[in-house]
Amino acid sequence: MDISWSKIKEFLTHQIIEAGKDGDFHLDTWHLILAITAIVIASLVLRGVKKILTRKMDETDKLKFDSVFKFFNYLVYIIVIIIVLNSSGVDLTAILTASAALFIGIGFALQDFFKDIIAGITILVDKSLLVNDIIEMEGKVGRVFEIKLRTTRAITRDDKVLVIPNHLFLSQTIYNYTQNHSKTRETITIGVAYGSDTELVKATLLDCATKQSGVLKSPQPFVLFNDFGDSALEFGLYFFVRDSFVDPHIKSELRFAIDKAFRVNKISIPFPQRDVHVFQSKG
Repeated sequence: MDISWSKIKEFLTHQIIEAGKDGDFHLDTWHLILAITAIVIASLVLRGVKKILTRKMDETDKLKFDSVFKFFNYLVYIIVIIIVLNSSGVDLTAILTASAALFIGIGFALQDFFKDIIAGITILVDKSLLVNDIIEMEGKVGRVFEIKLRTTRAITRDDKVLVIPNHLFLSQTIYNYTQNHSKTRETITIGVAYGSDTELVKATLLDCATKQSGVLKSPQPFVLFNDFGDSALEFGLYFFVRDSFVDPHIKSELRFAIDKAFRVNKISIPFPQRDVHVFQSKG
């Protein structure tokens, strides 16, 4: 089939978006083809750059880099399209000017969105939060399993997904149990009756802790005599665990063991007591 040059030229110069009355903006077929070609080339270049930059990264760092790089890709595509269209003779001044008010409105509406993006980049770059970190936020404890540009996701102890907007990491206090290392120190408080053998109490608590599965041998568990309470001698059993995400289960098992050991050693845990004095008036 013989296709004449005039038909090709007619196809390439066909106006997808026709010029307005002032003729300042129009979009021809060849403009669109050129923009698509530029995006494809930019995509291939970005893919090569990504491959070079991530070839020595471990899987965790690669996941973080992907999140930041995706956002960078969008910016590159927008810049490439603007440059290509502008260099092809398309006057973008009018459309950008007309859209300025819209962009400002969108900016105000999406300010939290952009806060999340900036916070997400900050988190990924300075490594203040990592996958598998144990965090506590508003009384909820979760294990981080995914960090994206806008949100961070964590699985809670009751198997629910906690979705956290990233800007909250910059505006609220969030406890990171595993920021410095994977071990965390946990505590169980116990009250025993006045008159109890305190050395026996200490030995019993340490024995229970050393036998409990999940409690680390090093650093060693230790016991502190915390206070003379209103109705009990107050002790604290301090121990370290490797995975604080499951520490409620370890604490529960340890309390069972302590209760059993106290019964064997005849160490009583007293009920709160109050002395009531009744005065009878004379008359």
